[in-house]
Amino acid sequence: MPNFKAKIIKELTLPFEKDGVSFLFKAENTNITLIFTQVLEQSFFLQIKKEKNTFIIKTDKHSKPSKIGYLQKALKVFKENFCEGILNEAFGLKNNALVEQTPLIVKDFEELLVRLEKEEKIYIEIGFGSGRHLLFKAKQNPEILMLGVEIYTPALTQVAKLAKAHNLNNILLVQSDARLLLSVLKTKSIEKIFLHFPVPWEDKPHRRVISEAFCKECARVLRGEFELRTDSFEYFDFTLKEFLIFSKPQFLLKKNENLEISSKYEDRWKKQEKDIYDLIVWGLDMPEQNQGEEKFDFANLYLNANQIKAFWQRFEKKSIKSKDYFLSFRNLYESEKGFILKCAFGAFNAPSHAYILLGKKTKFLFKNPLKTQENLKALEELKHKIEQFS
Repeated sequence: MPNFKAKIIKELTLPFEKDGVSFLFKAENTNITLIFTQVLEQSFFLQIKKEKNTFIIKTDKHSKPSKIGYLQKALKVFKENFCEGILNEAFGLKNNALVEQTPLIVKDFEELLVRLEKEEKIYIEIGFGSGRHLLFKAKQNPEILMLGVEIYTPALTQVAKLAKAHNLNNILLVQSDARLLLSVLKTKSIEKIFLHFPVPWEDKPHRRVISEAFCKECARVLRGEFELRTDSFEYFDFTLKEFLIFSKPQFLLKKNENLEISSKYEDRWKKQEKDIYDLIVWGLDMPEQNQGEEKFDFANLYLNANQIKAFWQRFEKKSIKSKDYFLSFRNLYESEKGFILKCAFGAFNAPSHAYILLGKKTKFLFKNPLKTQENLKALEELKHKIEQFS
């Protein structure tokens, strides 16, 4: 992550604007100073942290801009105008530049949803790994968008390069937890979902992609089929049982079926003479709730400074855990705009983070959180806690 170290931070006279970068106000607590920064259409925090006799200046990781160049420009302007005694700087990109430059990789859900709007047919592959199956399907079906979901950067960059080399324009890749991705997709917007050779997590089943909540999201977003391919009979059986929560699911079960393309893992399992299981599911009932249509806001929620301090005294650094969501109070910062609360919340496997401005008008800084069920439940709990002091 781009950053630099300095011996001295000059007096911060804000707002300050230069070369298209605006530093609008600061927010502080005993350990950290945040600088609210704008570069063109994006807003984010620069973070100043003191360690011994050194200041470290970098981006706040939970508000960082999607374009790394914006951050680099902001750091450069801040360094040249507010810092002395520069000890070192690291403004270079650590990740493969392809992640930032190629249109095949999308990191922002808002951009992803805009790009999906114009697509008539979409297939999703979860955890595409080396990309053999994803690329094969893209070649077979040029009229269908192949949306690949992966959490590992090397897999994203490798498959993006291969797609570019083969002139495949119907591939889009997103770095995300698949469970989080499904929660933001529109109802009945996906033709097929492929999950091939997922990690079975036999000792930690709670870490599996498959769960009751995942199956319900599949039912909501799918127009067609879900397809599991695995060498683990236990995972195959577990998935079958999870989909039996629906009233009239339809299944096609296969064993040791040879596909036109196989992954490197499948090649390995076949050499070891392991059985391969396929489970294809369709005909799933719609869940009762449509997450995408739910709303949340902090309307009519007002706290004065004394109420905010009392609230923080009660909940500082504390966490609330429920069966399917959590809420954690991370930090409180004071600024001329009011107090800023930093929280983590939502699903245990895919936490969200937000900065919330408390005061005459309570609101989210930066983007509103995704409207997943876990996020909505956690935010309702947060609102309830704040209301106790208003």
